[in-house]
Amino acid sequence: MNKYGLYGKLNALPGKGNELAAILLEAAELVRNARGCNIYLIGKDANNADTIWVTEVWDSKEDHDESLKADAVRQLIGRAMPLLDGRPEGGTELEVLGGVGVE
Repeated sequence: MNKYGLYGKLNALPGKGNELAAILLEAAELVRNARGCNIYLIGKDANNADTIWVTEVWDSKEDHDESLKADAVRQLIGRAMPLLDGRPEGGTELEVLGGVGVE
């Protein structure tokens, strides 16, 4: 199994974590049926409500990159950017070897 994984951390401005998470959950609905999307998981850090984690598994990096070109996804990115406390940290890319929830 060679799938593309991405694990990212987004730090929201103080008090904006829930708002950022809501936008990312909208993004999850948009990519639910996107080609190659296996997992798009949004989580809030248990120790910092303004830190949001995104875990993604795609069939390929190309499928992931293509999803970012959709107009609706780009609009959500535009809404999320002003909520960030600094520039987004680069996500950690993973070669997914297998596990529960990934065929």
